[in-house]
Amino acid sequence: MENGGATGNGEEAAAAVAAWNFAPNEGLLGLTALSVRGVLGRVKAGMVEDGAARPVIPLGHGDPSAFPCFRTAPEAVDAVAGALRSGDHNSYAACVGIEPARRSISQYLSRDLPYELSADDVYLTSGCAQAIEVVCSALARHGANILLPRPGYLFYHARAVFNGMEVRYFDLVPERGWEVDLGSLQALADRNTVAMVIVNPGNPCGNVYTHEHLGKVAETARKLGIFVIADEVYAHLTFGGKEFVPMGVFGSVAPVLTLGSISKRWVVPGWRLGWIVTNDPNGIFRKTKVVDSIKSYLDISCDPPTFVQGAIPQLIENTKQEFFDKTVEILRQTADICWEKLKGISCITCPSKPEGSMFVMVKLDLSCLQDITDDMDFCCRLAEEELVVVLPGCAVGYKNWLRITFAIAPSSLHDGLDRLKSFCLRYSKPTK
Repeated sequence: MENGGATGNGEEAAAAVAAWNFAPNEGLLGLTALSVRGVLGRVKAGMVEDGAARPVIPLGHGDPSAFPCFRTAPEAVDAVAGALRSGDHNSYAACVGIEPARRSISQYLSRDLPYELSADDVYLTSGCAQAIEVVCSALARHGANILLPRPGYLFYHARAVFNGMEVRYFDLVPERGWEVDLGSLQALADRNTVAMVIVNPGNPCGNVYTHEHLGKVAETARKLGIFVIADEVYAHLTFGGKEFVPMGVFGSVAPVLTLGSISKRWVVPGWRLGWIVTNDPNGIFRKTKVVDSIKSYLDISCDPPTFVQGAIPQLIENTKQEFFDKTVEILRQTADICWEKLKGISCITCPSKPEGSMFVMVKLDLSCLQDITDDMDFCCRLAEEELVVVLPGCAVGYKNWLRITFAIAPSSLHDGLDRLKSFCLRYSKPTK
């Protein structure tokens, strides 16, 4: 039986559409290409799982919570369960978040700073993703532009463009541990530049910035009259020779908005609790009313679950250092596995060993491969043939590179990288 609404030629379809007054927001239709989830959806589209005998190896996203070795701390679970059972957190929260949670986060972050934060410096969000949304919305004005790193997390691009801002990219230099190319950054800025973004520890590069380099970034921001958006969602997940230094250390040089969450360090991305923090001893954000704009946006936005907010004081206070040490030790092991195994894959080059976060960027040499057109083609075929999911570099602004996640169980990582090597050997051009 024919469905009249689903058949007919192009003219009939156009007439049917014209009969209605509504239409989609055209600005949204292309943004899936800037989403890690959207790109991974395309990569996995042709993949057919063949059961437990050959499991899918997820090397494409930073969520290791499904693996038992990355299970969150029992104290964190107890804190959430206690907040639920108390019956004290079933109501709406204030738009900026409940005060005990904000105070607890301010104290937690102040441990690494030369000054004390207060609860009034902290604004709670539904994960770091909403923090990015809030900041981009609060900054949006006609003609404004924002400076983003390349490679980088394209969610910033999506939110900025959706809010009518212009995006300009500065380079990260792989030969220098993915440091910011400060010369290219300065050349991009003008009177309409409002902010720059840095991600430390790095997503997608696995780099960790030194105190000296962050100081140079702060001085550059001060000279340009802009502030720094410091994405520190992977804070303290470092396992190389460099310790994590928060950008807020330099808040007196240039104002800093720090974005963070419990998602990565506590390995609970599904709990959706993040924050925006003003690292601004000189009060510039208040004088320029950026704080007022953030508060206004939160007034018309959604909140993180109140019971998760209610759990934060106990979650932070009771989680043992042993849990954090164990997580970092596993990441150190898996980063080592990844680094060593990638050396044995001829068509892939890794410019530097990862020192933080959960990722490493590697370069594809397409000249060594036959019948592979680009990074997306490589990842789609890899998923379909080997059930290994890797993020193509185009999803982070670096075409013909790959972002590989090593935050999975070591045995699964060994398996996934072995399958990756087999795939590359299968498509390798014959030697003459």
